[in-house]
Amino acid sequence: MASKFSPGDIVQLKSGGPAMTVSSVTGDDGVSESIGYRCEWFKGASKENAHFKEDTLKAYVAPTKP
Repeated sequence: MASKFSPGDIVQLKSGGPAMTVSSVTGDDGVSESIGYRCEWFKGASKENAHFKEDTLKAYVAPTKP
């Protein structure tokens, strides 16, 4: 199963939250059924990171100006 996102892609949780950059892909070896992503984002001046399963993420779409 091919991964939906690649390192450098900007994603967001389907439930909302900050824009995050995919830093690495896990489980994309053709054997694992569960693809995940290590993502990074900034919370103020602090750099945060966490691992998310593919089905919890969507491609980030920047808000449009009115």
